[in-house]
Amino acid sequence: MTDRELRELVVATGAAADELRAAADRVRRDTVGEDIHLRGIVEFSSYCRCECEYCGLRAGNSSLTRFRMSPEQVLAACRDIAGFGFGTVVLQSGEDPWWTAERVAELVRAIKGETPLAVTLSLGEREAADYRLWREAGADRYLLKHETANRALYERLHPGASYDQRLRCQDELFDLGYQVGSGCIIGLPGQTPEILVEDLRLIEARRYHMCGMGPLIPHPATPLGQTAVGSVETTLNMMALARLLVPDLMLPATTSLETAQAGARLQAVEGGANVLMPNLTPREFAGSYDIYPGKRAPQLTLAEEVERTLAIVRRAGRPVGWGPGHSPRAAATSCN
Repeated sequence: MTDRELRELVVATGAAADELRAAADRVRRDTVGEDIHLRGIVEFSSYCRCECEYCGLRAGNSSLTRFRMSPEQVLAACRDIAGFGFGTVVLQSGEDPWWTAERVAELVRAIKGETPLAVTLSLGEREAADYRLWREAGADRYLLKHETANRALYERLHPGASYDQRLRCQDELFDLGYQVGSGCIIGLPGQTPEILVEDLRLIEARRYHMCGMGPLIPHPATPLGQTAVGSVETTLNMMALARLLVPDLMLPATTSLETAQAGARLQAVEGGANVLMPNLTPREFAGSYDIYPGKRAPQLTLAEEVERTLAIVRRAGRPVGWGPGHSPRAAATSCN
């Protein structure tokens, strides 16, 4: 597709949007199959050294009650996730210096030793040596979203950070053999259809193994607190286009979609997505991981959250992928 065609499809509505998403779902079926893969998320620390202007965890948010789970608590949460039959845990936190490379590596080794789970880490930008240590400990995947492919917009929204450094970190992850996940936020101030095309071209060029997209949900205690919620329709279009450009992507229907609009995860699954990532953080902590407001997970028990996820799978008429759900491009070389 040309850039002009992409620009038009990014903002498509009505029948054009329906046709786009139906085409993406056909490509999904033909390339990655029918299974919807499940990943249980554990958000284990809300401490963060960064000042990202859209994130409720930003260091300057003094209104946030911070928490940090112990390694033992994280391991117990992983046992619960394995007990539900999931094949992957996603360990996510702010950029928390307490979690040194050695502590994370020890935790990964314990998870791999005590459970059959594939391990995805999402801990932000770290030294290449840290990534290497975690990979050697058994980590399978790493999620480090590019957030926006427009350098000027990225650096405006990430004070003190470098867009080039973000991509260098991703390069290091690729070189170490991780399955690398990226993604972008839809609805950032100053974002245009042309910039969203930049995101799609980056995803196409770098061929990430996974790509997560979600609408901006402004947090009131951030500089973007008065910004409008990002468009669910545009997010669904972006997901469909990502599927068409990189057919074998692992493409999640994100929780932010559901927060922005009830039922949007099902729409995403019907429009090319093949991954669901329920929040299985222990309930005593889940409500304090306040990236954006409106998350429903703390109101439900773990079992209820799992059932809510399985209900989406049933409504889509698709089977659950109970295994680790590796990327088709990486399954043959996974460390599992």
